[in-house]
Amino acid sequence: LLPGLSFAGNDLDGIEKLNQENFRIFAENMVAATTYKATAPAEPLGITGFDIGIGLTAVRLDKDVFKVASDAGWDYSYMPVPRVFAQKGLPFGIDVGASYTSVSDVGIKLFGAEIRKAILSGGVATPAVGVRISYSKLSGLDKLEVENKGIDLSISKGFAVLTPYAGIGRTFSKVTPVGVDDSLLKEEDVDESVVFAGVNINLGVNLGFEVNKTAGVTNYSGKIGVR
Repeated sequence: LLPGLSFAGNDLDGIEKLNQENFRIFAENMVAATTYKATAPAEPLGITGFDIGIGLTAVRLDKDVFKVASDAGWDYSYMPVPRVFAQKGLPFGIDVGASYTSVSDVGIKLFGAEIRKAILSGGVATPAVGVRISYSKLSGLDKLEVENKGIDLSISKGFAVLTPYAGIGRTFSKVTPVGVDDSLLKEEDVDESVVFAGVNINLGVNLGFEVNKTAGVTNYSGKIGVR
């Protein structure tokens, strides 16, 4: 089992030991891990188009804070978050998508969804530009809930099998300690910037790679599938 969202048994027994400042760091790390990531360019898929596959995001964390929160000897510098995903093209330059993660033995689930509209569809000489709104929610942890809403603007331009892209946006997230007295920890609203850049390589099998910085936390995503 990957060490990521399992948190050594879904306990987070040490979360009450965090002060509010460290809980804020913990919250920003969790937001970076759980926000929706399509790892895809801005150009629309078109009415017959689709993009399906599997992906993995590696989030660079503050392992000292996580060690306290997990109370389980956490000693990892990165949290891996696997996902399955699907995107479908619709008329009028609109794409919809969803992603899902489940750690079944401890009951943790991460669901995400997006809708994106192409402002410019792109062409031989022009880039594609799209705006996206997204949502994701982490559930199943005994002592924590994470909910993310996001908006971003991205641009991409295809060159043969390569399509590099980049974007900026913002996340509006809530990280809530569950069953913890308010005098110890309060909910954190993480309203922070998002910047990202990546590339899709379509060789029949589609490969995607992205570097993302959310709430100041760097994360790296990769995917493989069919687009």
